Amino acid sequence: MHRKIYLKSLSMRRITTLFLGIALFVAAGAQNVQINTLTESEKKEGWHLLFNGKDLAGWKTFQGKGVTGWKVVDGVLNNSGVGSDHGGDIITRGKFQNFELYLEWKVGPRSNSGIFYHVNERIGKAIYESGSEYQLIDDKGWPEKLRDDQYSGANYGMHAPKNAVVKDLKEWNQTRIIVDGAHVQHYLNGIKVVDFYLWDADWKTRKENGKWKDYPYYGMAKKGNIGLQDHGGLAQFRNIKIKEIK
Repeated sequence: MHRKIYLKSLSMRRITTLFLGIALFVAAGAQNVQINTLTESEKKEGWHLLFNGKDLAGWKTFQGKGVTGWKVVDGVLNNSGVGSDHGGDIITRGKFQNFELYLEWKVGPRSNSGIFYHVNERIGKAIYESGSEYQLIDDKGWPEKLRDDQYSGANYGMHAPKNAVVKDLKEWNQTRIIVDGAHVQHYLNGIKVVDFYLWDADWKTRKENGKWKDYPYYGMAKKGNIGLQDHGGLAQFRNIKIKEIK
């Protein structure tokens, strides 16, 4: 009887040890996940990194030259995190017309940021006066009531996201933005949440009757820079890559 109990106890310890080993192996693997890199397959498909994980090469401040306020920590791009526009919104030095953009992001509690495209820095004083914005925000913790077009994944001020599922603040969200001619799609964590056409009757009506009615150049450029906003609170980015659509 005692021998059976001993053997059973020994077996349970072995099983526990096995599962602990598996857990440690998985955790180690998660820590060693390669970020800010491209696979050989992605390279052949035409993908290019917009962020090398080391510095801000290829980026500058909107209507400026160098970048201040932003920093790279352990391969992650962080905005200033100390208040509205403190570090300055940044844009790519390159311009893009038709493309698929992919990146991963997190925001801090009560934080608000955005991803811009077709930015024209020769217009106005702010990045949002020309570029459309893929909204990023602490959806659940924002202290004020949000409009439908202010939630993460929205075409800010224009189109509300549908069926959007945002991850916990400690987890990375995946974003895809596809611009092919006038057709624009926003994806959040693998789900298409926004689908619209630039400059069609519906788009014009939304602009004329909404937030952007007093910004004549909003959304009008057919080609421009990609931008990241330093607006309010902490925003973090990694794995920023783009593939141009020919």
